[in-house]
Amino acid sequence: MSTPRLVSRTELLNALDGALQPHLFKDYGPNGLQVEGRTQVGRLVTGVTASLALIEAAIEAQADAVLVHHGLFWRGQDGRVTGWMKQRLQRLLASDLNLLAYHLPLDAHAEWGNNAQLAQRLGVAVLPGPAGRFGEQSLGWMGEVAPMSLHAWAQRVQDLVQRPITSVGDAQRPIQRVALCTGGAQSYFEAAIHAGADVFVTGEISEPQAHYAREMGVAYLACGHHASERYGVQAVGEAMAQRLGIEHRFIDIDNPA
Repeated sequence: MSTPRLVSRTELLNALDGALQPHLFKDYGPNGLQVEGRTQVGRLVTGVTASLALIEAAIEAQADAVLVHHGLFWRGQDGRVTGWMKQRLQRLLASDLNLLAYHLPLDAHAEWGNNAQLAQRLGVAVLPGPAGRFGEQSLGWMGEVAPMSLHAWAQRVQDLVQRPITSVGDAQRPIQRVALCTGGAQSYFEAAIHAGADVFVTGEISEPQAHYAREMGVAYLACGHHASERYGVQAVGEAMAQRLGIEHRFIDIDNPA
């Protein structure tokens, strides 16, 4: 294995903070450096969630830092280092491996974010200006596609994520205006309806959304929390590799949710 170019952990962190601007968001956990490891970074591994499997894979890949969308620390945790938390922290600390996490800033970024990347891969032309955003903290994205049936659109989404999806709505109903908000964004559905969407695409669905979809005539597609959020962290990792000259590898740990 070749020796990668090294940059300081601070340089990587400053580049990420400068690009993703976490100070602009009211989030559910800390963004940025969550676990401090070695001071120099040459190999960066990215993944969706800081699971033990991803940490182990990053160690095997001889990474110096792991960048994820879902970090270890969230609002409401009781703070005890036991069970799964103990296992993950133990491996990170023993390997002197940095863990960096960006949640809402990674959803929202105009080029590398989860919504931007999903829209790009699905061929959604995002509307310019305020018309292209909706919902709390303007995290929802709105765009358009060439008119097609809900069935054809659902097939396009399923072909991209390569897993079964949940589609609620009349399969033959034409759609054109697409609302997007990756992950667990069920609560954004009503805002998407009010914003004029024909279909809402997100990661998860809860019991009320099926009723809203049928009653309001707006289709709802749930394509998996993990599956909908695989693309942003890859894009950020590639951008950091190009900007800083470090090595980058995305590792996808399968998750059926």
